[in-house]
This record gives sequence, structure tokens and C-alpha cells, in this order.
Amino acid sequence: MSRTLWQHWRMAVACLCLLAWASAAVAASTVTVLTTDATGQPLAGAVVAVELGGIARAAAPGTRAEIAQRQRSFEPGLVVVQVGTAVEFPNQDTVRHHVYSFSPSKPFELKLYSGRPAAPVVFDQAGVVTLGCNIHDQMVAHVVVVPTPLHGRTDATGRFVLELPAGEHRLRAWHPGMREGADLLVQPVKVGAAGLATVKVVLPVMGRP
Repeated sequence: MSRTLWQHWRMAVACLCLLAWASAAVAASTVTVLTTDATGQPLAGAVVAVELGGIARAAAPGTRAEIAQRQRSFEPGLVVVQVGTAVEFPNQDTVRHHVYSFSPSKPFELKLYSGRPAAPVVFDQAGVVTLGCNIHDQMVAHVVVVPTPLHGRTDATGRFVLELPAGEHRLRAWHPGMREGADLLVQPVKVGAAGLATVKVVLPVMGRP
């Protein structure tokens, strides 16, 4: 092998090694978020959201969701949406409803109506929004608004699994069993180059120690 070819070969190997190192540095790690109450019992159905790098991100324009009123109840009773999402509230009952919220992050009302309101409600701030009906007190629902597309709910074992790159991130979590008006709990999450297996989140659920 000539000296020139040898130098080219060494350079190519060095570039491949550098690319492999860079890929490993940015590769995502599988992270399990475990939500429990104060006694260590797992919490199913908890909302978990992670902001990469702690940076808030709004939903793409045109992102929509829906909460219907059916048989005098909200369906679904809990939705998780990204900041900027427009939510439709179609009334599929034969009676009229008056949907409202007094939550600080999104106070609004849709006065007595049937069918579909003329415009959706845009949820433009992060937080937990409690919905009610001014006519039917038993109707309650929640819209959990998060500033990230990385969100979901825990399974029966209290776990939510997602892929995260190395770095410092912000985790938000909430459970329907928390006191009325409680906002999402926030805690930092640091994922090293070697990954982070499990993040434990303890939520103050009502009726439990």
C-alpha cells in the first residue's frame, strides 16, 4: 500500500470512529418513568410529559383534539394536549350543555348550546384545566396541557417508557387523584451518556399518606 493510500485509509477510519462516537453521544436511551404515591404504591393513569433540554415547544398549527358530551358526561374524561392545541366540544346529547372552566391557565365558557360550537377552544398555556357543565354538576373532565409532544399516561404498574437523548430535561407529572387545582409536579431529569434506567416520581395523591 502506498504512503498516500495509507494516509487516506487512516483518515477514513478516523472519520468513521468520530461518526460512531457522535452517534453514540446523541443516541436516545430508554427511560422508564415510575409514578408512585408516598407509600411507594404505583399510580396507574398518571400523566407524564418531558421537555427536552427544558425547552417548551408548542403544537404545530392546526393541531386539534376533541371532548364530546355524551349521555351527560364528558368523553373522554381526561385528555393530554400540547400547548396551542385547539379542542372541539361537540354536544352529542339531546339536551343543551354549558361547558366552562375557572382554571387559571384557561378560564372560558361555552354557554348553553347544542351540536358543535362555532369555534374550538385553544389551550395556549401549560397547566391542568378542570371542566364542568353549569347545568349538570356531575359532569367533570380535565384537559392537561403540556409544552412538549413527548407525553403519555402510565400503565397499570405506574410506568411510562420513552426514549430520551443524553442531557438535562424537565419532567412534568400529574394524577387525577391529586387535590383539585393542583398543577403538574415538575422535576429535573438528567440522562447521562450511559443512559438512565428509571426515574421515580412521587405524586401527592389525595386519600393516601
